[in-house]
Amino acid sequence: MLRNKKYMITTEELRQKYLDFFKAKGHTVIDGASLIPENDPTVLFTTSGMHPLVPFLLGEKHPSGNKLVNYQKCIRTGDIEEVGDIGHLTFFEMLGNWSFGEYFKKQAIEYSFEFLTSSKWLDISVEKLAVTVFAGDDDADRDQESAKVWKSLGIPEHKVAYLGKKDNWWGPAGQTGPCGPDSEMFYWIGQGRPSTKSNPGTDPDNWVEIWNDVFMQYNKTADGKYEPLQQKNVDTGMGLERVVMILNGFSNVYQVDSIKPIYDTVKELAVDKKNDKAFRIITDHIRAAVMIMGDDRGVMPSNLDQGYVVRRLIRTAIRQGRELGISDSFVLLVARVVIDTLGDVYDELKRNEQKIISELTVEEEKFKKAIKSGTKQAKKIMEQNFDKYLHEQGKEGMQVQSISRKEKLNFPNPLITGKEAFYLYSTYGIPVELIKELAEEKGFVLNQEEFEKEIKKHQELSQAGSEQKFSGGLADHSDEVKKLHTTTHLLHVALRKVLGDHVAQKGSNITGERLRFDFSHPAKMTPKEIEQVENIVNEQIDKKLSVSFTEMTVDEAKANGALGLFTQKYGDKVKVYTVGEDDNFFSRELCGGPHVENLSELGHFKITKEQASSAGVRRIKAVLE
Repeated sequence: MLRNKKYMITTEELRQKYLDFFKAKGHTVIDGASLIPENDPTVLFTTSGMHPLVPFLLGEKHPSGNKLVNYQKCIRTGDIEEVGDIGHLTFFEMLGNWSFGEYFKKQAIEYSFEFLTSSKWLDISVEKLAVTVFAGDDDADRDQESAKVWKSLGIPEHKVAYLGKKDNWWGPAGQTGPCGPDSEMFYWIGQGRPSTKSNPGTDPDNWVEIWNDVFMQYNKTADGKYEPLQQKNVDTGMGLERVVMILNGFSNVYQVDSIKPIYDTVKELAVDKKNDKAFRIITDHIRAAVMIMGDDRGVMPSNLDQGYVVRRLIRTAIRQGRELGISDSFVLLVARVVIDTLGDVYDELKRNEQKIISELTVEEEKFKKAIKSGTKQAKKIMEQNFDKYLHEQGKEGMQVQSISRKEKLNFPNPLITGKEAFYLYSTYGIPVELIKELAEEKGFVLNQEEFEKEIKKHQELSQAGSEQKFSGGLADHSDEVKKLHTTTHLLHVALRKVLGDHVAQKGSNITGERLRFDFSHPAKMTPKEIEQVENIVNEQIDKKLSVSFTEMTVDEAKANGALGLFTQKYGDKVKVYTVGEDDNFFSRELCGGPHVENLSELGHFKITKEQASSAGVRRIKAVLE
């Protein structure tokens, strides 16, 4: 393994080793996708390397071939409550390689084993490795094939654990789409040497997952059936920060070179130097927020969808800073370290630095004002509750200081209820610790148990709403999704014709019922402008224009008038979809999603809503009638 003064291996070295290894095995290196999924409602953010590649897993031809490798920015919010432990991160980097029908289980496992154990690559002792494979159930058979390959490579029988769907099944990304069994690789972190009874199934605390080979051989349909895919695919994922942590013998991911400078900055700013969990949460949350905002499709803090997540990350970090005794504004200081630390790898952070800094400045100031308003509201609620208590007891006019401590502790109507505390928390962002302080100033206690119940109930409702909201999507390539996806191309051009060439796509979200399109524009659209856009789109539909695609280089795409996010890196070839004839086209755009073949399939276009999404970004919702 590579060595330097501070690290056995750095994130930069592992990234490059991974790319070099698979490039030598005939894989094409492709660029990672945006953190903001394009036209896909199944998730708020790109959650893995496979997510942007779903169309190719379903059989579409990728311009760069059938064997690919890259590193991918990822955001996962499902485990956000776990952030602060040794390994969970909201933003992380995923190393991945894919085969679209080229090779399958045997070759994928052999590649994984070679990269992990060869002295030329990671040089991990086989003794420190164990694996899991799918145990089988009513939907799919036990994965004996993978187990046999692992054992042929030198993994002993007792280190092969057979686990169920919860552990060894991947996908689909939404409710439908490609999925299949996986085989996961684990590294020994226990004391001494693993016993012959120890594997990730029997002794999970002493083994940590480092890589996952997913074998996409099924497509889950809307009615829950698992149909075999004609094209069997491989999708693998290795968490960059976690593997660097393990290879260096670190106790947590915050010691890794791409995170430690951020963590150290937070700790240096803190008055309380002992609250390690708070250091980690602030580090994680500001790092994730900066990566989302700095993306070329960046989302700014707001109360909608991805913007709400960004706002929550920033405000939670500020609240944690208060716990550490940081009274001054500090988010910008930490954000600049994030940009310095990751900007060489992700140059979009430096390109969008001013936007990140200005938005963070505004958000921190907004939160200060919200805290001030919320504190005032909290005091008002407590006064009302106290007056109500005095009235019920026939003690009007009594001052709070004249009530005994014992009576306060047994206060029958809490000075502030759990529901009221949650209202202050969710509306104003008032941290529960501050609410407790305000109550304790008067000598009363907060009903903490009721507050936590409210938080849990809100999380469950939120999760249920998200599952309903983000059902369906591009993963199933349904006819309605294809129609609406094609319509976004028409809408994009129509908006530019009516509003100006400054209009650029900032995000898109499609279900089977409607499209949602975010675009750069500083002002609310007038009714006349909305009508003009509708008319332009419907005129093209009435013309029954054809839709076709071709593969070309990025330079050729630019020269041929294609719209696209040209600040991103692409492979040698890209897919360019054209609406209309080559010599007189209406729309030409870089895109990888599903499309109809002719606009006659679309129906009548109608904008149902136009609203603000975030600063300088508008949002349109529309349907086909």
